[in-house]
Amino acid sequence: MDRPAGPRTRTAPRRLHQEPEVVRWAREKAGLTKRALAETIGISEQLMGEIESGWRSATPANLKKIADALNCPLVALERKRSP
Repeated sequence: MDRPAGPRTRTAPRRLHQEPEVVRWAREKAGLTKRALAETIGISEQLMGEIESGWRSATPANLKKIADALNCPLVALERKRSP
């Protein structure tokens, strides 16, 4: 299948599994760099940055690994649902 010519545009996911700001805050509070946390849980530093910025949604499995690595309750990192 051919792609249309021109630059690709990128959009953020419609639904995130995580609260990006809380993930960043918990990582910084734990004294870890993005690289160190990414290596600990087995993902790329780029993906970790995208999770923290809200450009990518963390899989439930990766969010659990992040919570475990940061010694943080999973519920604190999960996206709150609107009523």
